[in-house]
Amino acid sequence: MLSSVIAKRVSYLMTGICQTAWRPVVTGLVPTCCYRGDAPDDTRTDLIEIPLPPWEDKPGEPIDIKRRRLLYESRKRGMLENCILLSLFAKRYLNTMSEIQLQQYDRIINEPSNDWDIYYWATEAQPTPDIYQGEVMEMLKEFTKNRNQEQRLDAPSLEYLEKEG
Repeated sequence: MLSSVIAKRVSYLMTGICQTAWRPVVTGLVPTCCYRGDAPDDTRTDLIEIPLPPWEDKPGEPIDIKRRRLLYESRKRGMLENCILLSLFAKRYLNTMSEIQLQQYDRIINEPSNDWDIYYWATEAQPTPDIYQGEVMEMLKEFTKNRNQEQRLDAPSLEYLEKEG
């Protein structure tokens, strides 16, 4: 009786070991399933859209407050690429922008609901819609080209604010 119990356990362990050993080979032969979004007949009915509040110009906002707000909003983006790109752009140009340029920049970084759109426009991977095209967008596109080949791996520290103030 004891030997049959031991034999069953050994058999069970060997089966488990063999299945584990063969699993990579077996899964390599089985076609993998792609996620639902890749299916050609996807109706996207399971997609949830979260409405964002519309961008509003702040006409009575003092210019120094606007610069600080835009600096913060340039640094805190939904994706790291824009955080780095826009915060370095803001560090270089924000303090010298006119009120009209600040308004253009505000619209560019705050009106689109998708950060990837801003990135694609700045890198010229996609055409910029006419509403965002202007002097500041041209400055951003030129800055993005990084003709001086600066090392842009991280957003700047905030210490430079104290030096300028």
